[in-house]
Amino acid sequence: METTKATPGETGTTKTKAYGTNAADALLEQLNINRRKPTPHDVEIEILFCGVCHSDLHTAKNEWHNTIYPCVPGHEIVGKIVRVGEHVKKFKAGDTAAVGCMVDSCRECDYCKEGLEQYCANGMTGTYNAPDAHLNTHTYGGYAENIVVDEAFVLKVPENLDLASTAPLLCAGITTYSPLKHWNVGPGKKVGIVGIGGLGHMGVKIAKAMGAEVIVFTTSASKFDDAKRLGADDVILSKDAEQMKKYAGKLHFVLDAVSAQHDINAYLNLLRVDGSLALVGAPEQPLPVAAFSIIPFRRSFAGSMIGGIAETQEMLDFCGKHNIVADIEMINIQHINEAYERLLKGDVKYRFVIDMASLKN
Repeated sequence: METTKATPGETGTTKTKAYGTNAADALLEQLNINRRKPTPHDVEIEILFCGVCHSDLHTAKNEWHNTIYPCVPGHEIVGKIVRVGEHVKKFKAGDTAAVGCMVDSCRECDYCKEGLEQYCANGMTGTYNAPDAHLNTHTYGGYAENIVVDEAFVLKVPENLDLASTAPLLCAGITTYSPLKHWNVGPGKKVGIVGIGGLGHMGVKIAKAMGAEVIVFTTSASKFDDAKRLGADDVILSKDAEQMKKYAGKLHFVLDAVSAQHDINAYLNLLRVDGSLALVGAPEQPLPVAAFSIIPFRRSFAGSMIGGIAETQEMLDFCGKHNIVADIEMINIQHINEAYERLLKGDVKYRFVIDMASLKN
């Protein structure tokens, strides 16, 4: 693909090859979508790799009941900049760049000004399935040849990191880094990570690099060795009540990365006085919380959603410094439907990443 500078004042759209779906019960297939030509503050990125997040599956199948079709998922994007707008300052053609879960926000509300664009009071613009103010349609994600994004929402990739394995950092990495940082995880802190999947395995690596003592809680004894390999200091079989007693009232922080139904009280009861549990998994049904799981120890039950743009860059730089990437299985785009089936079964260690070169075939 030719690398060029965008023509001043250029408008309009270009056709782009993508993979998506037209209905909740339909398979993903090749589609043609419109991308805007870069405006003065935009960069156009040739997508090299795109991670497969469970949110992609939820959205494609309309499990959150808000999908706009046609839907092109993908918000863990790493690629090469091929064109920049005339006013772009941070990037040039040929640079490696990344895009995560957001491509815009209002930039004027209190949260945006605080660097919390993910909580934009007027609604951040998701990388896919969100209103597209430029084209008066909706946004399309990274299962595509290219993407055009305002430079303010584009990130720099540390040079030492493998590009394919970096892609999942743009969602799984920041989703775990942000709460770990917010609740001051570090040396002297005992931290529980619940669930070893796309999110949990990143939580283990990042918490360990922050200097914490990391205890993994899993329902699967087969994951004990892997949890230790990822950096866990201890692993507990959460189905075993006797094992769970070992850390009752002893943890400073718990990161819960489980999206299935589970007993949240079992993990709240692991917290010491003033301990906090942050939920980053998204179970479909409410999780009942017992009053006496939180009252006696002044415990907190919280949630957290991705991170702002500055914090996401901070996370990438942290991962560059500590040489942290995701454990991935590479697939071709033509195998995305099979990957979704395996994702439903938890049959991936620990993130599918699409080699987008396969879309050219």
